[in-house]
Amino acid sequence: MIRDKVQEALDWSAAELGVAGVVAHVQDEDGAWFGSAGVADMETGRRREPADQFHIGSGGKAYTSATVLQLAAEGRLSLDDTVERWLPGVVSGNGNDGSKITIRNLLNHTSGLWVVGWDRDLVLNFHTRAGFAKHRHYVWTVEELLALQMSQPPIFEPGESFAYTNGTYHLAGAIIEKVTGRTFEEEVERTVIQPLGLTTGTYARPLPEAGFRGQHARLYSRMFIKDGVDPAILTTENYQSHLQGPETDPVDVSDSTFFGWAAGNVLSTTGDMLRFTRAMIEGTLLPPAQHREMWTTVPTRDWLPNTRYGTGVSQWTLADGGVLHAVAGMATGSAAITMGTPDGRLLVSMNTNSDWNWLPAFNRIIEAAFGSPLAKLL
Repeated sequence: MIRDKVQEALDWSAAELGVAGVVAHVQDEDGAWFGSAGVADMETGRRREPADQFHIGSGGKAYTSATVLQLAAEGRLSLDDTVERWLPGVVSGNGNDGSKITIRNLLNHTSGLWVVGWDRDLVLNFHTRAGFAKHRHYVWTVEELLALQMSQPPIFEPGESFAYTNGTYHLAGAIIEKVTGRTFEEEVERTVIQPLGLTTGTYARPLPEAGFRGQHARLYSRMFIKDGVDPAILTTENYQSHLQGPETDPVDVSDSTFFGWAAGNVLSTTGDMLRFTRAMIEGTLLPPAQHREMWTTVPTRDWLPNTRYGTGVSQWTLADGGVLHAVAGMATGSAAITMGTPDGRLLVSMNTNSDWNWLPAFNRIIEAAFGSPLAKLL
C-alpha cells in the first residue's frame, strides 16, 4: 500500500538523512492519511502532528499568484498591465524599466530583474552563522525589499529567459496593495484563505511578525555558508557544496523574522496545503481563464532540473516521464512541497522542520507515493 511505503520513506529519512522531523499527508481515493518520523522538538522529543503549523517558504508565491489572478478575474487589473502603470517610478535606475515589464513577467520569473538572493550583504547577514545571530530579528520594510531589487541592473530583456528572484513577487505584493487599497495579507485572506476554508492554521504573516500563532514544530537550520566563502562565487550549482557540514550544530530559528513577504511568508498545515494545492490543480478556486494562466508554464534555467514554472506553481518531471503539479518552497529551517497528479486524484504534502537533506527525503517519499523518483536532483 502507498501509505506503508510512505511511512517507510519517512522512517528512512529520519534515520539515514538525519532530518529533525519529516511529515507526509496523503490524499487519495481512500481518504487522507498522515505519517511522521523524527521530532517536532529536539529538546522535548515531541513528535510531529497534523495540526503543526510550518513555514511553506516560496510556496507562498502560489498564494500571491492566486490573489493577483483573482483580482484579474474581478477586472481590477490585467496580467498584461505594466509594472509602471501601478507602481510608477518604482522599477527604475540601473537600467531597470517598469514600462517594459508586465505583471505576467513578475509572476513567471521572466522579468529579467536580477536575482536578489545573491546580494553580498544579504548572504553575509542572513546565511552565515555570525551574520544570522546578529540579524535574525531584523524587520524589513517593503520599501527596503523593493530597493534591494533595484540595486543591480537587469540580467536580460523581459520575456527572453527565466530567472527565479523573490523581488518580482514583492513587486506583485505592492501592486496588490496599490490596486485594492488594502494590505497584502488582507487580500490573501479575502481571495484565497477564506474561500477555500483554510482556517485551521493558514495565514500570511506580516513582515514585523515573528514566530507562529498556533501549534507548530520548531525549526532548525544548518543553511549557513562556510566561513571565508566569498558570496560572489556562489551559484545555484555550487551553493550546497559551500554550506557547513553535518558536524555543525543546528540553530533553532523558530522565533526569527523572515523577509519573504509576498515572495513567501505564509504559514500553513499539511491538511490546508492539500486543500489549497488540489484547488490550484483542479481549478476550483480560479475561473477557467485564470486557471489556465496559472498553469501556462515556461522552461526554467539555473533553477531545479526537469521543471517548468507557471505563476507561483511548478511542474516536476519524474524519472518515468510522468509529471507532477507542485506548490514548493523552503525557508530558514523549513522545506515544504505539496505535489499532485494532474487530475488531482493523488496528492502528498511534505514538510521537514529542518533545512538539510530535505530534497533526498522528499524524493524518497515521492517515489513511495507516485511510483517513481524525480528525474534528477540538484
